[in-house]
Amino acid sequence: MTSLIAPETTARPRPAARPEPPTRGRALELQGFRGLAALSTVVFHVWQQYYRYDAGGSHPPVDNPYVGALISLEVIDLFFVMSAYLLTLSYARAAIDGKEGSVRPGRVFLFRRAIRILPLYFLAVLVVWSMRNPTLPGDWRDLVGHLTFTHVFDRERIFYTLGPTWSLSLEVAFYLALVVLGPLAVRACRGLRTRRARVALCASGCAALFALPAGWIAYAHYVLDVPHTDWPVYFGPQARFGGFAAGMALAVLLTALGDDRGRVRARWATVLSLAAFGGLCALSYLSEPENFAHTFYHPLAALLWSVLLYATLHIRRREQQQVRWHGLLRARWVTAVGLISYSLYIWHEPVMLELDAAGLLPSSQAGFPVAVLVVLLVALAVGTVSYWLVEYPASLLGKAKDGKGAARDFYPEAAR
Repeated sequence: MTSLIAPETTARPRPAARPEPPTRGRALELQGFRGLAALSTVVFHVWQQYYRYDAGGSHPPVDNPYVGALISLEVIDLFFVMSAYLLTLSYARAAIDGKEGSVRPGRVFLFRRAIRILPLYFLAVLVVWSMRNPTLPGDWRDLVGHLTFTHVFDRERIFYTLGPTWSLSLEVAFYLALVVLGPLAVRACRGLRTRRARVALCASGCAALFALPAGWIAYAHYVLDVPHTDWPVYFGPQARFGGFAAGMALAVLLTALGDDRGRVRARWATVLSLAAFGGLCALSYLSEPENFAHTFYHPLAALLWSVLLYATLHIRRREQQQVRWHGLLRARWVTAVGLISYSLYIWHEPVMLELDAAGLLPSSQAGFPVAVLVVLLVALAVGTVSYWLVEYPASLLGKAKDGKGAARDFYPEAAR
């Protein structure tokens, strides 16, 4: 690998002097990651559904620790890292290279994020809550918590209604933090004359944002002796923001490297990918309640996912097609799942629970493989319909405003 940052300069470089990191060139691979992660999430939740508990303890559907470690490989940190990486890139480019024209105003950023997640989320929450609370007032605290994204702080209701959506509370918290911290970083970097200093400031900020949640986890576990089942303590933003910080650091790193520096050869990209994935599997295998691997699973996983993404995003241009396993990420069926991954993530749990309640899933643990297949097929169908009927139409609302947040005039000549 080559040097992290460019040679020292005494003047701020012009915005067009340094090419942008190759995000768009790797868009298919990132969509493939989303697809595989969404599928993994479905399998993991079916796995949890088929756990059995008795006086002898808990029993997984397949009594093989290696299979269990692979299926239990939580991918939520990958979602956090990718989200933070993509959304932080424009701020990193503005802060380090002066490309402030790439940064949207905060109100535009929040508007676009809102139309991306809120229509489907609110619809799903209202539908599922209504099904489970057929008479009013029902569990109105659960409804209010989900509609305000505060259910992540409710120990009793954090996994009610739509269990996996606790993570959306963290996404929203990250959006709000980014529209504050991003412009502050850009403003702070304006007073720094050298590129090295600007990179150092951004990198140190990301390091602090990663260290603070890790410190909180250590304090809660080793000083306060809080058990891992106190969900808000370990699932709230104060504990899980490290995943986003890792993605922010990746954006800073690739911006600092620019278009040519630090690109890895195909062979080393494969080695890095295998090492990162092996580390994730080892972390999952070693994780037991209250041990070190379990306590710090998510910060460590976020770092390993970042390495895997780096080995995917920053390969030498002439060798990008030589990493064979990337063919899986670019496969049409994987990217198709990536396209509907948000809908699949939202609907798969209620689909699984309704199928189980209707007696359409096998009752014994031996039926776990069949259950996975049935839930996947139905959830993928529901997710596809949800994408085209809810997500895609909602995304068109983004065209209602221009890049500066002003209402777009679609009929300028008619107004004259």
